[in-house]
Amino acid sequence: MTQTNATGEKLAGADAVDHSHSAHSPKQLPMLMLGALGVVYGDIGTSPIYAFREAMHIRPGASTTTSEILGLLSLIVWALTLTVAVKYVFFVTRADNNGEGGTLSLMALARKTFTNPPIWITVLGVMGAAMFFGDAIITPAMSVLSAVEGAKLVAPGMERWVVPITLVIIIGVFAVQRFGTAKVSTIFGPVTGLWFLVLGISGLVHIVDNPSVLWALNPLLGLEFLVTHLGLAFVVVGAIFLAVTGAEALYVDLGHFGRKPIVIVWFALVFPCLLLNYFGQAAFVLQVGPENVDSPFFEMQPEWALGPFVALATLATIIASQAVISGTYSLTQQAIALNMLPRMVVTHTSETQSGQIYMPQINTMLMLGVLVLVLMFGSSSALSHAYGIAVSGVMIMTLALLVVVMWRNWKWHPAAVISFAVVFALIDGGFFAANAAKLFQGGWVPAFVAVTVAVVMWSWMAGRRRLADKTRRDEVPLQFLVDNLAKKRPTLVPGTAVFLTSDIEGAPTALLHSLKHYKVLHEQNVILTVRTSASPRVPDDEKVTIDAYNELFSRVVVTFGYMESPNIPKALVLARRLGWRFDIMSTSFFLSRRSLKTGPKSRNPLRYWQDRLFTRLARNASDATEYFHIPTGRVVEIGTQVVL
Repeated sequence: MTQTNATGEKLAGADAVDHSHSAHSPKQLPMLMLGALGVVYGDIGTSPIYAFREAMHIRPGASTTTSEILGLLSLIVWALTLTVAVKYVFFVTRADNNGEGGTLSLMALARKTFTNPPIWITVLGVMGAAMFFGDAIITPAMSVLSAVEGAKLVAPGMERWVVPITLVIIIGVFAVQRFGTAKVSTIFGPVTGLWFLVLGISGLVHIVDNPSVLWALNPLLGLEFLVTHLGLAFVVVGAIFLAVTGAEALYVDLGHFGRKPIVIVWFALVFPCLLLNYFGQAAFVLQVGPENVDSPFFEMQPEWALGPFVALATLATIIASQAVISGTYSLTQQAIALNMLPRMVVTHTSETQSGQIYMPQINTMLMLGVLVLVLMFGSSSALSHAYGIAVSGVMIMTLALLVVVMWRNWKWHPAAVISFAVVFALIDGGFFAANAAKLFQGGWVPAFVAVTVAVVMWSWMAGRRRLADKTRRDEVPLQFLVDNLAKKRPTLVPGTAVFLTSDIEGAPTALLHSLKHYKVLHEQNVILTVRTSASPRVPDDEKVTIDAYNELFSRVVVTFGYMESPNIPKALVLARRLGWRFDIMSTSFFLSRRSLKTGPKSRNPLRYWQDRLFTRLARNASDATEYFHIPTGRVVEIGTQVVL
């Protein structure tokens, strides 16, 4: 049978779809830059509050000399330069999958280069996505706590109110998510812009007083510190890593704003202001003496400005949470489309930017996780031990997948790929090892979340495979059924029946049960299969293909990108270009609702436990009717029971 799409072109198959995502309009660039400033860089923009402080406090008396302060500063400067500016902004953001970023987009991009993608690429994608979830509950708690703690310098009696105020702020942050990234970033952008300007100016003032701190631009000072403090080196690297947290969210949020606004804002404002502030903190510490400083970020501000500065810092940390929150929505949507997680409700919050979404279930789970962390740890210093394992893990997974893309997609010379991989494997590996050392000091929290999410994703994928195998063994070949019904027709009734199935070869279970119980067939019967492309979006003129079996049966394959909301009625309207007269009011959609049961407990215990988890996830998944936007009044669900 010949496949045709909505423009009449012949296609090799639905899986061969690979389309580029149109770039953002130049007229939108200023607003996208403002949005990127507010959403993408909020996280890394609040790192100066605690990064240099934690590096200084590794061990009392460890950073008492000028060379040691400059060594710590040099490590921060070059961590920002190599990890964020070079690796992420220059290279990783180029590895977009038609405009979309994130670990799963990078995984899909790497998989497209293989005829039969190896399992380890999927494993890397799952692990990277799971670790990002671990990071997502840490960042809001760490950011908001660190800023609210600044109020203690203004009013010492405020100390007992730090945790309650933090809890109220976090609840408010998650409550406004329903309004969408666009509206949130419109407010956040100007505030974040002011925040970075204040960071730069406050740092520059102290650099002018002590310009000798500029010697920290020499990377040898940082290396000298590590060599001369081998006993502390491992712990120091873990503290220095706090300066680059937020880079992973930069890539996940790529689809919200595009690469160009993100790159321009980084080099024009974010990077210079961050450097100025870190240099300013070091200059202040050298001026007053390390032993006299507890929190250089706040203490280096003039007394008259401390109150407004704490207020601005609190606003900035609220904004910092936005990067990982919106990034988690994007990552979850991709995982659902790639069949790595069960269906959940996805609400699109923008009419022009399809990547801007809100997921109420994820929002609630994140909020509860963040609130629990604040209550568990109670301070940003305690929470800093938990910060880093998940983020550094995401960076390693991203590097591994990026190397595959460089080798197979970009066609880099093997020597260049190996050189890049070795340099950044040493950097990222060092960060991960240093943070892993804090596993029992709080690092177990994001690690536990990451492992839990990875188990859920792997169990869901394994369960889907077993369910498909089980169904395939019991099914009737579609071609065989169609031929038999053409020879011996049952009673025909007016209208069109659409039978949804994920299996191309087998007859839909709903069709078999409909014939068994009703003994009738509609005048037109459509076997509908929904597929997910390895590309984020599929153009309308290539979304639908139709195969005609005979005058009674036809097959329709609808292909959505993994960043698209699968709307079946809208997609079927496109089939009119192919000559199919589609009338929603005379069409019934038949869905098979499977009631899953686990097999006997006496078999493999691990398999039994995994099947139970898959069954529970399937029961709690969003309804297929709602997920595919099918009118509820046109749906007929036929139940079947399947024993795994």
